Amino acid sequence: MTSTATVRRPPAALTFKQKLNRFDYRASPYLYIAPFFILFALIGIFPIVYTFNVSLYEWHLLKGQGDFVGLDNYASVLSDPFFWNAFGNTISIFLLSAVPQLVIATVIAALLDQTLRGRTFWRMSILLPYIVAPVAVAVIFLQIFNQYHGPIAGLLELIGLDPIRWAFDVFPSHVAIASMVNWRWTGYNALILLAAMQAIPRDVYESAALDGANKIRRFWSITIPMIRPTLIFVVITSTIGGLQIFTEPKLFDPRSNGGSDRQFQTIVLYLYELAFPRRDFGRASATAWILFLVIILAGLINFAITRAIRTNDARPVRIPKVRDPLITTRAITTTSTKRRANTTSRVDTTSTTEQRGGRA
Repeated sequence: MTSTATVRRPPAALTFKQKLNRFDYRASPYLYIAPFFILFALIGIFPIVYTFNVSLYEWHLLKGQGDFVGLDNYASVLSDPFFWNAFGNTISIFLLSAVPQLVIATVIAALLDQTLRGRTFWRMSILLPYIVAPVAVAVIFLQIFNQYHGPIAGLLELIGLDPIRWAFDVFPSHVAIASMVNWRWTGYNALILLAAMQAIPRDVYESAALDGANKIRRFWSITIPMIRPTLIFVVITSTIGGLQIFTEPKLFDPRSNGGSDRQFQTIVLYLYELAFPRRDFGRASATAWILFLVIILAGLINFAITRAIRTNDARPVRIPKVRDPLITTRAITTTSTKRRANTTSRVDTTSTTEQRGGRA
C-alpha cells in the first residue's frame, strides 16, 4: 500500500502593495476616529487631570505652585459655609429653571406638532431666544426686574403692592435668574422634543382616535411614552447645564460675585471668586472637582432611573383569563350538540348494517 502525504506549500510572500492594503484595512478605522480622541484628550482629559493635580497643592495665581497639601483644599472647601450657600443657591435656581422649562418645552412641542399655519415660522421663532447674546438677554431682564422702574414694579404699584427686591432678596433673585434661563433655553429643548414627536408614526394616533381617545388621552398615552428617551436626554443636559450655571447670575449683578450678600451666588461663581479675586487656584481646583463629582452623581442617578423605567416597560404583562358566562354556555351547548350528532350517526350506521345483513 502506498500512502500519499499532503505537502503543504509555504504561503507566498506578500508584496509591498498587499501589505499596505492589509495595513490600510486594519488601521484606517482607528485613523478616522483618532482626531476626535486626540482633541478630547487635549481639551477634555488633560484639563481634568491637571486640575486634580493643582487641587493637591497650595497654588497661587501669580506665585505658582506651593507646598503639597493633599486633600486639605477639599476639606477647606467642604467646611466653608459660603460653599454650602452657593450649593443651595445652585440647586434652587436649577429646580426653578429646569422643571418649568421641561414642562413648557413639552407643551410648545406638542402645539407645534399639530397642523398649524406657518409652522416653519413658529418653529424658527421659538429658537430666536437661543441665538440672542447672553449679554443682551441680561440687559432685557434687568430692565424687566428693575425694582422701581421695571414693568413688573409698575404693575405691582398699580395693584397697590410693595415693590419686590429682585436683586437683594434670595427667592426673588432666584426667580429672576431662572426666568432668564427659561427664556433662553425653552425653545431649544422644544425643538428637540418636536423632532422626537415627529418620529412617532401617525398610524398610532389614527388608531387611537378611532378607538375614541381624545387629544389629551393620546398625548399622555402615546406621545409621552414614545418620546421618553428624548425626555431623559433633555433632563440630563438640563441638569448638567443647571449645575454649571454662571453667565446669568454673573450678568444679573456684574459688580459682585453673586449679590451683595451672596444671595444668588452659585458654585461656579464661588469657584470664580476663589480663582481670581482671591487668587487661590488650589481651593478653586478642589471646588471644580467637587462640582465634577456632583455632576457625575447626578448623571448616575438619572441613569438608574432610566434603567428602572426601561426594566418596568420590558416586563411582560400577564393578562388574566376572564371567562365569559355567555361564551362558556355557548361552548357547552355546541359540545352537547356535537355529541348528540355523533350518537345519532352511530345509531343510523348500526341500523343500516343490520338491515343489510337481514337482506343477505
